[in-house]
Amino acid sequence: MAFWLLDRIEEYGERKAIICEGKDYSYHNLSNLVEAWRSRLGEATIGTGRVVALVGDFSAETCAAFLALIDGRNIVVPLTPSTYEKNPEFLDIAEVQFILRPDVSMDVEERPVKIANPLNKDFIKAGKSGLVLFSSGSTGASKAALHDLTLLLEKFRIRRQALRTMIFLMLDHIGGVNTFFHVIANGGTVVAISDRTPGNVCKVIQETGVELLPVSPTFLNLMLFSGEHRNYDLGSLKKITYGTEPMPQSTLDRMHSECPGVVLQQTYGLSELGILRSKSRNDDSLWVKVGGEDFETRVVDGVLWIKSRSAMLGYLNAPSPFDEEGWFNTKDVVEVDGDHIRILGRDSEIINVGGEKVFPTEVENHVLEVENIKDVIVFGEAHSLTGQMVVASVNLFEKELNRDVKKRIRMSLREKVAPFKIPQKVIVADDVHFNERFKRMRLRRT
Repeated sequence: MAFWLLDRIEEYGERKAIICEGKDYSYHNLSNLVEAWRSRLGEATIGTGRVVALVGDFSAETCAAFLALIDGRNIVVPLTPSTYEKNPEFLDIAEVQFILRPDVSMDVEERPVKIANPLNKDFIKAGKSGLVLFSSGSTGASKAALHDLTLLLEKFRIRRQALRTMIFLMLDHIGGVNTFFHVIANGGTVVAISDRTPGNVCKVIQETGVELLPVSPTFLNLMLFSGEHRNYDLGSLKKITYGTEPMPQSTLDRMHSECPGVVLQQTYGLSELGILRSKSRNDDSLWVKVGGEDFETRVVDGVLWIKSRSAMLGYLNAPSPFDEEGWFNTKDVVEVDGDHIRILGRDSEIINVGGEKVFPTEVENHVLEVENIKDVIVFGEAHSLTGQMVVASVNLFEKELNRDVKKRIRMSLREKVAPFKIPQKVIVADDVHFNERFKRMRLRRT
């Protein structure tokens, strides 16, 4: 087979490759599924250099179709069903010519699209397999990042340990893609789920013996407050990795206390760059060392910049964000201690109160420690005197009056933070503060 990863899959033979909805697939089974999809793509005249949307989740069929498309040197545009429905313009931005829904059927939908984007045209001429990932758009319009999969997958040629791993992050997320290829390239087992609620995640860990759980801090916070981790045997877990957003220290401390035998490791990556190798200072520390063979890092005026050999080629719908030397401004504000950094938050999220900077994550960390607070999101709102003021939107366990919640929050934070960081306004909200990816959706009002 032309694609080196498919040779690895054949090599692993009868090892267990994927567990999905109670059904096991060996690497031999996966190889057969890939071959079936290669035949189906041929029947549908999806030859080299086609742009194909892959709509679904990490099922065995979707994984096999993904691998077949890469082997066919196509540009793959992974989308979840909800993203596909909510953002039909993504198909036009990426210039999608065919749509596959492997979770539903092997049918192929063709779109009469002529490739016009110069980035797409040049890449197709090169005859390589590509990947288009859309940003979440939480701080603006979604951007389409075009990757050369040959470069993105190169790091997986180095054999490393692969644990039985639950794929929590989705098919259209760089973290989910990274997890899938790491596990498959090293002969591990992917545990795929469609229901990502705390109860089901804990149930599947118990049933399948998951060893590695890569999730978001928001999910861990929900799991802790739900108590579902106490209702199941999670003894198989060896490591929990967390990323996609800053972790509140209070949540990390609780996880460290509740799961004392589990390694807690912070991860870091971006859709534009890929996932860096990382190592937390220790299990209860937010200080982390990031980098790896293909990455260089530097901090300029407190902001993290990264250069990557496997960085995207560019955006399909926006100017290139790289400087002349290939450095990318992550816009993450960090503190530095030797080789370690601590991520404080995005520079766009900083609240400016009379010239003083407030990082929402710091305030959220303290608010989460207040009685009856289930979740919180902190953001800035325009203020006539100070420019902005700090606002906290909270979810409660039990209903209570807004004024009582505000009083308790202000009293609790009085001895922990400077006065200008204490929320001047508190909103008791019924709506959750995170999206389907369990990533916090920070508000901003002007």
